[in-house]
Amino acid sequence: MNTAKEFMPRYTVEDYKYWEGDWELIEGIPFAMAPSPFGKHQRASFLIAKQIEEQLENCPKECFVYQELDWIVDEHTVVRPDLVVVCKRVDEHLKFTPEVVFEIVSKSTAFKDENVKFALYEREKVKFYALVYPDIRKMRVFELKSGKFEKVFDSDTGSFIFKIKCPFEVDIEKVWERV
Repeated sequence: MNTAKEFMPRYTVEDYKYWEGDWELIEGIPFAMAPSPFGKHQRASFLIAKQIEEQLENCPKECFVYQELDWIVDEHTVVRPDLVVVCKRVDEHLKFTPEVVFEIVSKSTAFKDENVKFALYEREKVKFYALVYPDIRKMRVFELKSGKFEKVFDSDTGSFIFKIKCPFEVDIEKVWERV
């Protein structure tokens, strides 16, 4: 029976702007964000961003890494990935598809990160989607190939090179050393 689904309100980014607290809006459906992430989540995010930023400083094409920046996908969808890499400066909110998205996965965000956001990022043609799991010390990377995400890295050791306009490498072992 889909009665509840049929009558569920569909919100817009304009509605979202006035909500208190931290929310994401995906296809008109509000998702409350988990409380402030735990230390290892924040630490992993910072260490990955730091690795990327150090490499992008040498990039002549102006690529940038941003943490927890609202991405307004369309009138009914706004998400806040943990990290994005874009090759264009963003002054306010992100309003175009990032080249790379990182989500730091916890037990409370796993379903949304692995399913809802996976489908959304694939649909929006994000070139690379990285899922980082601090609890099990692993990183999975998916690359968009022929319109579908294909797993190209799945390990707790080693590094992966993200081949975009300004290529960069994430050494996951260096993250785990300091988390």
